[in-house]
This record gives sequence, C-alpha cells and structure tokens, in this order.
Amino acid sequence: MTALFLYVSVHELFLTFLGILILVLLLIIVVLSYSFHQYKTLTHIHQWSDMIDEKVSEAIVYGPEEKKDDEIFNTYSQESSFRNLFLERLVASEKKFSGGAQDEIKKIFTDYNLQKEAFKKLEQKKPHLIAEGIQELTAMKVESAVPKIMPFLKHPSPQVYQEAQYAMVVFNGFQGLHFLNDFAYIISDWQQLRLLRSINLDPDQCQQVVNVWLDSQNTSVIIFALRLLRKFQMLAFYNKARALLTHPAIDVRIEAVKALQSLETPSTITEFKEIYEEQPLEVQIEMLKAMKLSHDPRCADFYKEKLNGTNLPGIKIAAAEALLSLGYHDYLLEIIENDASCPQLVQIIKHALQEKI
Repeated sequence: MTALFLYVSVHELFLTFLGILILVLLLIIVVLSYSFHQYKTLTHIHQWSDMIDEKVSEAIVYGPEEKKDDEIFNTYSQESSFRNLFLERLVASEKKFSGGAQDEIKKIFTDYNLQKEAFKKLEQKKPHLIAEGIQELTAMKVESAVPKIMPFLKHPSPQVYQEAQYAMVVFNGFQGLHFLNDFAYIISDWQQLRLLRSINLDPDQCQQVVNVWLDSQNTSVIIFALRLLRKFQMLAFYNKARALLTHPAIDVRIEAVKALQSLETPSTITEFKEIYEEQPLEVQIEMLKAMKLSHDPRCADFYKEKLNGTNLPGIKIAAAEALLSLGYHDYLLEIIENDASCPQLVQIIKHALQEKI
C-alpha cells in the first residue's frame, strides 16, 4: 500500500514538473516570437524611413521634373503600417522646410492620398491618435478637414482640444479664435503662446470680440486677451486693461500691469503709484518691474521709499534693481558702506549690483 502511494506521488510530481516545463517552454517561444516580431518591425521601420526620406529629398531637390516611378515604393505605399509611417515622416519634414520645399512635401501628401490615414485617426477613441490626426491635417493645410475638426473644440481631453484650437487659428486666422467666446477650460501658457504666434489681425476689426474676452468668466481667456493687447499694441483697450487691476484673480492683475506698461501713456506711472498700496504683494512687485522699464527718473523717490520702508525682500529687490537702472549706483553703495544698514538690505543691494555686473 505504501509502495503504491509512493508511486502515485512520484507520478503526480513528474506530471506537475512536466506541465511546468511545458509552460516555461511555451513562454520562451512566445517571448522569442515577440522579440523576433519586434526586431522585424524595427528593421522595417528603419528601411522604410530611409526610403521615405529619400523620396522626400528627391522631391525637394529635383522637383516634379525628375519624378521617378518607384515600383517597390508604390507597392509598400499600399500597406497601412507603411502609410502611417509615411505620413508621420512627411509631417516631421514639413516642419523643417518652407517655401517651395513645403509645397513639394504637400504634393507628395496629396499624390499618395495620405489624408485618408489622417482622417481615420479622427474616428479613433484614443485622444493621442485624434490629436495626431488633427495635427497632420493642419500641417498639410487640408481645409476640407475644418468641419470635422471643429467638434473637437469641446473634447474633454486637453491634448485634443488644444490641437483643434490651433487648427482653427491656422485655417481661419483671428476668426478661428471664436471658441474663446464661451470656452470653459483653462488655456495653458504654452497654448496661449502658440496661438499668439499664429495670428495676425487688424485691431480695428476685432474690438467687439476682444471686449467679450476681457469680460470673460474664464481668467485664462482674460489673460490671453491682455497678451493680445500687448502683442498688437491695441491702445483703444487701455482703460479696459486698467479696470482689470481690481480683478479678483491675482494672475489677471499681473497681466494687466504688463499690458498697461506695454500700452504706456503719460499717466501710467502715476496710476500705478496711486493704486500700489491696494495691491497684493505679487502685483506690487510686477508694478515696480513695469515702472523700471519706463526709465522715468521721477520714480526714484518712490523706489527709495520702497527700498527702505518695507521688510519684504521681493519689494526691496525690485526697488534696488529699479534704482540701479536709473543710475543710482553710488546711492546703493552708500547704503552698503553704512554700518547702520540692515544686513538683509545690504545683501539684497549686493545681489542687485552683482546682477548688473
């Protein structure tokens, strides 16, 4: 009986070991197969990239006159994975060139009907694929894509709606900013810069809509509008910008100070002084920086007052730098050499002098 039990136990152990061995072998086969597949894919990508780059280079250098009918390339261009890589490389190349070279790249895009791949991405569920599709259609100036891109302005993913915003501006210029009228999300600083760099406008033709943005409940829209005033020197909005110095959001007040400095009038410095004490620390520092840019010698006493009459390091630093910009080097040195001077003040002035050097 004992012998039979031992036999059964050994048999079960053998079967268990054999099962584990088979599983390990299967796992090894799967890993090797996957690795081989990845290797082949990477090899194909490398070879295809070289083919595509050569195609683009020939088109740019020789133009349509030297266009060659490449059967191998044409065969590959029917494969989905090749076409996606082709589209990706074309968009990357388009960013590097301008003028006639860009035109040749867009002609390749049209000749191989690659907009089909870009449009397919707009139908995907993954945000990064949708964003890629919008980016590709925008880069290649496919104007027929505008109606399909517009709904993505309200997409929940920032990655998607930011690309849609940029696309609207590229295709429609200033009119493409219409989405700001009722935009609920935050516009990042990076996105604002991107949009500002992409638009040109006639300030006289946008008065009404800019007023709407300056009255927006979305602080990032107000900030964008204030940056618009700065870029295009929209002097007609000076009073509107000044009124925003009482806005609840500190970021809006800071941007309003920058806008007022850019649109400076003879009364700007006086207005800053009058409301200076009512402002939070961050805005006071921004005001001192803005006043410094005016290089107005009449501000010297104001700077001295702020340098010596406060214990706030940020204010002292801004005041010292402003005095230095007006040529008060000797005045600052006297403070350093005075044994009665506050050590903190001495360190701040030394820092300002070193920065100047």
